Amino acid sequence: MSNSFTSSMYDVIGIGIGPFNLGLAALIEEGTNVKSLFFEQKPYFEWHGGLLIKETTLQVPFLADVVTMANPKSKFSFLNYLHEHERLYKFYFLERFHIPRREYNHYCKWVSEQLANCSFGKRVTAIEWQADLDEINSTSGYFKVETEDIETGDVHYYYSRHLIIGIGSVPYVPDRISSHSKKNIFHSSEFLPNIERLRKADSITVVGSGQSAAEVFLELLKEQDIYGYQLDWFTRSKGFFPMEYSKLGLEHFSPDYTRYFYRLTQDKKDEQLPKQDLLYKGISATTIANIYETLYECSVGEQAPPIRLLAKTEVTDMKVINSDTRKKYQMLCYQWEQEQTFTHESEFIIAATGYQFPIPTFISNLKSLIQWDEKGRYLVKEGYQLKLTKDISNKIFIQNGEMHSHGVGTPDLGLGAYRNSIIINQLTKQEVYPVRKYNVFQQFGV
Repeated sequence: MSNSFTSSMYDVIGIGIGPFNLGLAALIEEGTNVKSLFFEQKPYFEWHGGLLIKETTLQVPFLADVVTMANPKSKFSFLNYLHEHERLYKFYFLERFHIPRREYNHYCKWVSEQLANCSFGKRVTAIEWQADLDEINSTSGYFKVETEDIETGDVHYYYSRHLIIGIGSVPYVPDRISSHSKKNIFHSSEFLPNIERLRKADSITVVGSGQSAAEVFLELLKEQDIYGYQLDWFTRSKGFFPMEYSKLGLEHFSPDYTRYFYRLTQDKKDEQLPKQDLLYKGISATTIANIYETLYECSVGEQAPPIRLLAKTEVTDMKVINSDTRKKYQMLCYQWEQEQTFTHESEFIIAATGYQFPIPTFISNLKSLIQWDEKGRYLVKEGYQLKLTKDISNKIFIQNGEMHSHGVGTPDLGLGAYRNSIIINQLTKQEVYPVRKYNVFQQFGV
């Protein structure tokens, strides 16, 4: 391989710049000599922009920023962000552990703007693995990464020894809902861009459970007396229950539990994950309290506004109906405990139905290189490397796509720095960021 080609080779290229890859980029740039580059198709950092509702907070403490749990001394910490923005005393007197979601997004944007290894407005369109040309049967190859400039359409190629896939999740809407026009039916992730249209609505229905559904419902509930729309909230869950937030429960989001879970059989993992949904899918107790207090205010003076919350209810089908003035959707619903079917009409439907982790199309040329399980999921090593079909020196790491192998802590912001420490230590072949063996009080296995 020529010296000029080698000099243009990166040690690692990352695809996607969410909080996890952003933290990895920061920790690499600040603490290593690793030559790295990260691509993001958005023009700038934005984390769930459609849900940056005022007064909503992170569900994890501010210490779960992109670097602190790996390097509390980092200049990219949230506390240093506050210091640089002359907000440290304001935050001190606020006396909160959970910060506004909008401020977390602004903090991450501040970090991204300081990193030379983050490139925005670039979509990765294809990746190929190629062996070193000057070696026969080489096991020391590289990845050729094709990118497209979102604004100009220009195509460029980059080369790297290793890859980090960190594209995160995409909104999921069931087929029975998504098969209809997207104009008045949309995922909760698109809530804020549609807020003005919702204020002119005749009726709105929120479908789904969890924190996003609760926050959207609460925001609409606050304005219901002003705009007068009918407001319904349906969930197929057993009720509007709080997320598990006890101290010992939170220890499931620890390196210790991640190591314990990884060592279980895959059958046992698949059995356990659905039983742990309230560890990460429930509603915060604060949000539930705010909803109840707002509902109570709405009922003062024997008022009875058109508001309904209904659990144990699944939307099974839907069709369009037209009135003289507005197009509406007729939803066929099933209350599974009573085993009763009923219909419900609504002009707008907001689907707070979660997220999926798709296999990205840009790795199509790598599918034969990657090992897959019988359900079409990545086979992942404990150190977050994908298992490969060839014994090569090049590694592919995964960020937030390994819940099936590493457990409920996978999407948790508080474990991002831990995962990044493990990845960096493998890239550098030294302990740049120490990883502690014991972090919690309880023991998860015998």
